[in-house]
Amino acid sequence: MMWSRRLLLAAAPSLAVTRKAAAAYPDRPIRVIVPFAAGGNTDILARILTTRMAERLGIPMVIENRAGAGGSIGAELVARASPDGYTLLFGAGGPLTANPVLQARLPYDVERDFRPIGLVGILPMVCQITPRLAARSLADLLGLMRARPGMVTVATPGNGSAAHLALELLMANANVRASHVPYRGGSAMIPDLISGAVEVAMVELPSALPLHRDNQAPIIAIAARERSDLLPNVGTFIEAGLAGFTAGSYGGLLAPSAASPEVITTLQAAVSATLAEPAVLSRIAEVGAIPSIEAQRSPEGFTAFLRQELANARRAAELAGLRPG
Repeated sequence: MMWSRRLLLAAAPSLAVTRKAAAAYPDRPIRVIVPFAAGGNTDILARILTTRMAERLGIPMVIENRAGAGGSIGAELVARASPDGYTLLFGAGGPLTANPVLQARLPYDVERDFRPIGLVGILPMVCQITPRLAARSLADLLGLMRARPGMVTVATPGNGSAAHLALELLMANANVRASHVPYRGGSAMIPDLISGAVEVAMVELPSALPLHRDNQAPIIAIAARERSDLLPNVGTFIEAGLAGFTAGSYGGLLAPSAASPEVITTLQAAVSATLAEPAVLSRIAEVGAIPSIEAQRSPEGFTAFLRQELANARRAAELAGLRPG
């Protein structure tokens, strides 16, 4: 009997160590769901973050692209995943902002099903035109829209996309009308923009840069608070007289809502430290995104950002008369 008790006492330290090791987080690869195809703007931001963040955490972070339904398929997968911190969402404007406003039977609730961790970057919208259009500034374009109400064609990557909502806000704020031409994704509209089959595109800056740099479709305005270092000669919508006008998508990390405070704290610390690195910030800016500010890299800051984005989307949908479908 005494011998058995001594064995149990001797084993106690080792059992404690085992339990502690088992409770450590993270101790295996983390799966990060990107709800869009590989190579897109959201995917690029996710890879910039996770490549360095994985090194900080000392474990792999594996990107898994689950595209479909405007990002809803990937978002639902994470909403229903185990809240153990090993399945995360790299969310964007589509599944987190536009879809809740425009999809009637969304299989998740953003506020109920997700725990924001940190915002990574903002993808500002730009106005890009075919070279055949007689406009070289946003003021010129708005003049054409007033002279030809409802006739200037404006392409976006799809009905209900962040770009579509930005277009509706532009028309409401500038009191102009244009003809919206939705495409099935950003790449689908490129040939028509170059040829002049559509005259204008509302699109995220990273998608617009290659055509702008090749002089195939110039960017004439950016919907950000300040000019981009990548486009120092391109004015903002605000400079064109649209006070306070900003629009864009974004990318940020979220967990299932039941994730423990310890998991969220560990992930947020790694996100914040990663985004404090000059090399990471430089890479985000190089692709055309605006790095998040420090306050947005916390769960509270990202949550506040999402609430404001959702309010903006609801306003745009109301102005456009868009109803959930």
